[in-house]
Amino acid sequence: MKPTLQVRLSQHLALTPQLQQSIRLLQLSTLELHQEVGQMLEQNPFLDVEEDSPSPFETPLDRPPADAAPADRIDEPSDSAERGDGAEAIGEMRADDFGTPGRDDWENGTEGDDFDGIRETPGRVQRDGGGDDDGEMPERRGADISLTEHLRRQAISMRLSAEDRVALLVLIESLDGDGYLADPLEEIGARLLEMGAAALATQEVQAAPPANGRDAAADGDAADAPSAAEAMQDRLRCALRWLQSLDPPGVGARDLGECLALQLRHHPRGPARSLALRIAQNYLELLAKRDIRRLMSLTGATEELVREAQALIVACEPKPGRPFSDAEANIVVPDVIVRKSGRGLAVALNPDVMPKLRINDLYAQAARAQRGANGNPGLSARLQEARWFVKNVQQRFDTILRVSRAIVERQRAFFTHGAIAMKPLVLREIADELGLHESTISRVTTAKYMATPQGTFELKYFFGSSLNTEAGGNASSTAVRALIQRFVAAEDAAKPLSDSQISQMLEEQGIQVARRTVAKYREALKIAPAALRKSM
Repeated sequence: MKPTLQVRLSQHLALTPQLQQSIRLLQLSTLELHQEVGQMLEQNPFLDVEEDSPSPFETPLDRPPADAAPADRIDEPSDSAERGDGAEAIGEMRADDFGTPGRDDWENGTEGDDFDGIRETPGRVQRDGGGDDDGEMPERRGADISLTEHLRRQAISMRLSAEDRVALLVLIESLDGDGYLADPLEEIGARLLEMGAAALATQEVQAAPPANGRDAAADGDAADAPSAAEAMQDRLRCALRWLQSLDPPGVGARDLGECLALQLRHHPRGPARSLALRIAQNYLELLAKRDIRRLMSLTGATEELVREAQALIVACEPKPGRPFSDAEANIVVPDVIVRKSGRGLAVALNPDVMPKLRINDLYAQAARAQRGANGNPGLSARLQEARWFVKNVQQRFDTILRVSRAIVERQRAFFTHGAIAMKPLVLREIADELGLHESTISRVTTAKYMATPQGTFELKYFFGSSLNTEAGGNASSTAVRALIQRFVAAEDAAKPLSDSQISQMLEEQGIQVARRTVAKYREALKIAPAALRKSM
């Protein structure tokens, strides 16, 4: 082919580095933004942090300051939310769920009825040996130390050999955030042997090498391997018994049944305790399904005795490590604060999440002095980069504030009457009102939170699809979920409402919702089906 030259006209969108940075900062959460600011402070010497100044947001959220703004002024500073940036991490163990069989199913199957106590009531049985016998509840201790540290202190105070103490500490480190031993003892022992920890189980034997040298040594190692593994398992099984004797009760269990059984064994002996142990070890699924007749048939117990056993199980804590979990790590620091001001609402940014950045004047003057033929162009580029970053951070918070004010203006009824008064709202409506793109509104409302008199919510919470009503109007899906939650809370535990009945009740309210939609909303609210909500 003969090469030719052609001229074509085309259009394409080119994002400048400044615009790319602005978009990226807009979609970051507060924690991610602070990490980004920290990296920029380390990399760019022209960027500096302003000296701390007294915050004007010193009063609680529910108490307006002395110089409260008029109702029509929504841009005055609001009260500060509770600070979360200085909180130290308390928990050392991972809090993610390792999929322990039955734990989550047990809790999901007992939502919203008399089984709530098994999720909320901490283990109240105190140990006779080991632990802090200071008379405080587990929640109080958990606010000070982690579960790992609490168990370490008990292990150190026990009279154990060095090998047993090390094995016990290894198991303590293997617990998940709920207090369960997620990994089998065989895997833990294999990892210890691989890391050269076989000395925990057997003493090292020094022997003179035989005449045949390497081959004989290899045969000896192969012969000792099974014995070392068996000795390691024996030591870990013994350490597990020590672990399960520590406070809180139920710690170190491998599954939910074992956890409940460990706690039940500390109750006084009696028929109810014996039956509760049988149910915890064999029939938890039937108990979660409220199949009392099946339980009576399999255990040969009377209905009264089954209910007594149920009460003992309900009093147990299915997650022994819950009182020691790092609650402060889960605190959401709001980006925007909304408070009542007179007859209106005041909306302002939370000053605790706003980085106080500035350009270092000394370095900036030095960079300007070096401009010219002999100047360093790299310094000017870094100075411009710092200015862009400060501007983009400020623009990020300005956009969040604009969107938040628009949301508050649209959902004023929510701040007075709660979620049941939420109106239908989609991203496009806010985008058209502010002259922004819908994707920009999506970035702003993701992982950004608003503190309100009704609680703290993600900005996306205020958006909901529209459902038809008999009057020809529209109802928000958020309001419908609030109605479903209210219906379930007021239902008769002996005759819980089915999805069809809830759909009919909503239709009586003038809201047309199909049964499948009710089931979807109910699952989103983590409400169990009617069969699992039924009281025994």
